[in-house]
Amino acid sequence: MKIKTKKAVAKRFKISKTGKIIARTTGQDHFNSTDTGNQTRAKRNDKEITSGIKKAIRRQLCK
Repeated sequence: MKIKTKKAVAKRFKISKTGKIIARTTGQDHFNSTDTGNQTRAKRNDKEITSGIKKAIRRQLCK
């Protein structure tokens, strides 16, 4: 039987063409008025996941 993709994980992460796991930058929803310009610009870009949860995310995405 095939393993189903965890939809909650699929909405938050994607795997790039080269195999990196990409996630949206955290802290973008509110309390942004105190951020500096550099912090605001840095939040616009997605980040690569480099921690130890890469294996678990990949398993839940069935890839």
